[in-house]
Parts: sequence; C-alpha cells; structure tokens
Amino acid sequence: MNSFILLSFSMVNPLPIGIYYALCGILSIAVLVGIHLMSKVEKAQLGNQISALAVAIGVLITLIQNEILPLWLIYPGVIVGLIIGLVMAKRVKMIQMPQMVALLNGVGGAASAIVASFVFIELYSSIDNLGNPDYFGRVTASLAIAIGSITLLGSLVAAGKLHKVLAQKPVILPSHQALSMALLIVTAILVVLGGFFSVASTSVILIATILIASAFGIVFSIRVGGADMPITISLLNSLSGVAAAVAGFAIGDVLLVAVGGIVGASGLFLTQVMCRAMNRSLMDILLGKTAARNSKTEADVAAPEVSQENEEKQVAIDPVEVIKNAKTAIIVPGYGMALAQAQHLVNNLAKKMKANGATVKYAIHPVAGRMPGHMDVLLVEAGVAFDDVFEMDEVNNEFKDVDVTIVVGANDVLNPAARNAEGTPIYGMPILNVDQCKNIVIFNYDLKPGYSGVDNPIYKRKSGVAVVQGDASQTLTELLNKI
Repeated sequence: MNSFILLSFSMVNPLPIGIYYALCGILSIAVLVGIHLMSKVEKAQLGNQISALAVAIGVLITLIQNEILPLWLIYPGVIVGLIIGLVMAKRVKMIQMPQMVALLNGVGGAASAIVASFVFIELYSSIDNLGNPDYFGRVTASLAIAIGSITLLGSLVAAGKLHKVLAQKPVILPSHQALSMALLIVTAILVVLGGFFSVASTSVILIATILIASAFGIVFSIRVGGADMPITISLLNSLSGVAAAVAGFAIGDVLLVAVGGIVGASGLFLTQVMCRAMNRSLMDILLGKTAARNSKTEADVAAPEVSQENEEKQVAIDPVEVIKNAKTAIIVPGYGMALAQAQHLVNNLAKKMKANGATVKYAIHPVAGRMPGHMDVLLVEAGVAFDDVFEMDEVNNEFKDVDVTIVVGANDVLNPAARNAEGTPIYGMPILNVDQCKNIVIFNYDLKPGYSGVDNPIYKRKSGVAVVQGDASQTLTELLNKI
C-alpha cells in the first residue's frame, strides 16, 4: 500500500461533514477488503486492484474537497509521478520486488516527514502570532517527523542491502545495542521537547529530530542480515502506515488517519506473524539483539542420521533416479531459486513428476525469500497451481513420509541447527522438517552457509542426500533433460 499518495490530503473540508465522513468510511472499508483479499494468493491481484482504486478515488475526492483541482501546478507533479510509477512497475523484475517494496516504504516515510515538518513550522509560527500553542498538533507533527525519518533511512538501507549496493551481512557496530537504545531515547526526548516545550529555534529542534531519528533508522537496518530481512520489510511497511496516520492527526484529516492506521496495523500484524515464525522478539529486532555471530563451529552441530534399517540403500543416491521413481514429493523453494529465476524450471520439474504419477507439493516457510509472500508470488508467476502450495504448518509433518524432498536455493529455513545450536542467529527458529525425509535432493549454488552464517548439517549427512551445486537455472535444465 503506497501510503505516501494519501499525504496530499489537506486540512480544509468544504464538503458537508456527513458526506465527507461517509466517503471516508467507504474508502477505508474498500482498503480493508483489498488487504483481506491480498492474504489469499489466488485473490491477491484483485485485492491489490481494489486498494489501488480506493486510493485513486481518495486522491480525487481530496482534490475536489479542498478545491485544489483548479491549481494547475499540481498536475506536472502528478504526471511525473505517474510516469515514474508506470516505468518502475514495467521494468522491475520479480526478483527485485523486495527492494522495490522497501524503497516505496521509504518514500511513504519521507512524504509523512515532509508534511509533518510543514505543519510543525506552521504551528510554531501560530504560537508567535497568537500565543495559543496547539500541543496535540505539535506532538503528532514531531512524532510523524521522527517515524517518517526512521522509515526513510531504514528503508533505504534495507533496499541497498537487498540490491547488493550495501553489504548483505549484518554490520555490527561497537556497543550496537547501547547505541540503538540511546538513539531511540534521544529521539523520544526530541519529540517531547518539540511537542510540549517552546524552543529557541524551530529549525534546530526540527533538524535535530530528523538527524537523530534518521541515525536510528540507519543503525537499526545495517545490522539486519538476510535471516531477519522479511521481518524488517514488514516492520518498515507498518512504520510507513503509522507515520501517515500520525501525520493525518497533525493535519486533521480523518481519511489519512484511517487508511494510514489500516496500513500500520496490517503491517504490524504481519510483523508479529514473521516474529513468531522466526521465534524473534520485536524489541530484539529493533535493538539488534538477533545479529550475534555464530558461536558454534560446524563440528558442534551433529548431522542428522537416518535409521540403520535404511542406511545401506540410501548411500550415494542418484538424484535423477530418485526423482524419476518418486510417487510423493515436496519441493522447498528459497531465495536462491529467485536469484536464479528458476521458478519456471521448478514448475516444469513438478509437471514431469506429475506426468509420471507422482503427487507434488510445495512447502513455503513464512520467511522464505526476502519479504513476506516472496515465494508465493514467484510460484504464481510461474503458473504453479494454488492448491499445490502449502504453508509450513500445513505440510511439516509430511516430510518423513514422502519419497523425496527437492530443495531449490533454500538453506536457513530448513537448517536443523536451529533446534540445538544455541547462540546462533537461527536458534529456536521453527524450520521445515526436511532433514526427516529419507531422500533429499538439494539444488544450491554452493555449500556455504545461508545469510545467518550457520552451517547446515544436512550437507554433511552421510546417506540419503544428493547436493547438486551450481546455478539452479542450469542444474535444473540438465536434470529435466535426463528425466
């Protein structure tokens, strides 16, 4: 949801208040319906279209309501923004969608901070002229500036990491947690000072709030690695909505408050789902407590073994024969599949297996990829049937019974070290029970650890595992030619 579009709303309400509130209610409900539909893969496109249409109508109503339509100066900006949006939507690849979402979150935060900054300056000017301070407006404006600045810089860093402009591994500063807490506390103090106390210079408190909040956004994001990126993306999405809602309070616009609150609440709910899926505390994410490096060596984490009954027949499995003869299979896609853009090849493999009489399911970990729903979007793009895609909880008990599990570019989400490697970034994270399968075929680029930096003991299992190294677009093509 691009909350920054909504920030064109103004304080003036020339329309009858009853009609305006009714329109606000209808549009808010439409956005809610759109978000609800987006929770279902097969209805996500319709939900997105409904929400987009509601936003467009909201912008039009705002222009009419505030008598802005005659002001021709707004139209060049609208046209430029429309062109940029259409070009970006046309050119962005599915693999680039996480960084695009992060970038749009940042733009939303920036829009909130800009609107709130003008309100902040105006309210302080009113104090000088009238001597009647609007404490509520000042506090909400200060808060929107802070949240918007955090969102902007945090999102830019996240987008940079995702686009490999910045280092993707966690960057840990000296006393990182203490620094994060200090910046957060100072930001809160500045919000209070700007809201309730008269200051010598409006520009000083405004600039200080922007700089300190932006610094927290940077410090918060730079220590995020790939394992925590889905949580970070959903949290920044929530913050963009919260910033818009708070800015709506500052300018007195009920529609902006409502829609911003919906975006913020839905993003926060998704963040909580991601935190549970990663066994993370949201406060730990904010303060960087999950970025600790691996304190165990590879030898500390024992590789899982199969039973003695199956030991002999599972040594040195042939991936081609195992896949050809399988009657039940689970495919686990990961970020490596997205990088290789191999989702269409994976679908072709599943089709061949089905033609041979096999039942094939896809298992999706909640944080697979680099944003919530990343794998679902890629699979749908490749034409995978909705009924074949299952969330972790729905399919996790089936790994022990299927003939083969096929992993394509996934690592951390199936790493059994999460169960016992205390002190590592993934310890305690619920994982896909891939290690319980008797035959595992892994298509990964190499044997290096995932973004968490924790070695995966499945690679060292002595039986029942075949690891095919290389770019998945090439290795899967070779496999398909042999089947």
